[in-house]
This record gives sequence, C-alpha cells and structure tokens, in this order.
Amino acid sequence: MRRILAILLENEAGSLSRIVGLFSQRAFNIESLTVAPTEDASLSRITIVTKGNDKILEQIVKQVNKLIDVIKITDLTERSHVERELLLIKVLAMNEKSRSEVKRITDIFRGSIIDIGKQIYTIELTGDVEKINAFIQVLANETEIIESVRSGCVGIARGDKALSVK
Repeated sequence: MRRILAILLENEAGSLSRIVGLFSQRAFNIESLTVAPTEDASLSRITIVTKGNDKILEQIVKQVNKLIDVIKITDLTERSHVERELLLIKVLAMNEKSRSEVKRITDIFRGSIIDIGKQIYTIELTGDVEKINAFIQVLANETEIIESVRSGCVGIARGDKALSVK
C-alpha cells in the first residue's frame, strides 16, 4: 500500500540521515523524499512516500517518533489530504506542427512552457502523481522527451488539521 508520511522535526544536521537510516535498516524503500524548512526556520518538514508492508512501516513510524529531533509524525494517507508534485520536462519541438501540439497538450494539462529554445521547450507542470504520469505518457506519444525531473510528493492535510508545534 502507498503511504505518505509527513514529519516535523528540528532543522539540524544529521536529522534527515537518522530518519532515512531507519528505513534503510528495515530494507524499506523510499519512493520520494522532500525536505524543506517550515515557516519557523528552526523546523523542517519531511514528506516521505513509500510502499510496503503495513506492519514494518508501523514499526518504522514508532522508531521515527522516538528520535529526539522529531516533533510530530503523521500518516497523510489515513486522512483527507492534498498532494502535489512538480515536473520540469524538456521536449523536442523542431517544427511548427510539433510546437503547436506540445503547446496544446501543455494547455490541456494546465502546465506552462517556461523556456523556449531553437528546438527545445521546457515545461512546468504541477499535479498529483496520476496527472504527472498521464502528461508524460501523452507527450511521449507526440514528441521526444529529452530530459525530465520530478520533485517528489508534498502533501498537507485538508481542513483545520495541521502538522505544527502549536
């Protein structure tokens, strides 16, 4: 089962490696990992997407929660949440036909062309995993993909629930 864990922790050297180490010790794969400071510069928020055995993941969550640097951990998959990922992708746009098709597809998916070269368009798109995957698949059928980079998932609970110190 796919799980999205959000972790609030002190923004200190080594905190991330201790958390990732717990996954590694249990041979548990991390599909995506995003880390950034929060509105409070002394805190960071980590979003980890993983798949696997619920029992092992429960043990990892308990061990992560015991780490001194960790303030809170929550499993977003168990509650109503919003998740997004960022995609930057370079595609071949050699002639007017391919340029217009790339532009049309980008507009349909509500993306933006953020850089235009002689034969290369760079596109930015945000959305959930399914939207990003669908966009890549449609583009691949129409033109050559030169390069792509994905941010990994970030997520936040809906409503008044918040992962914060307050």
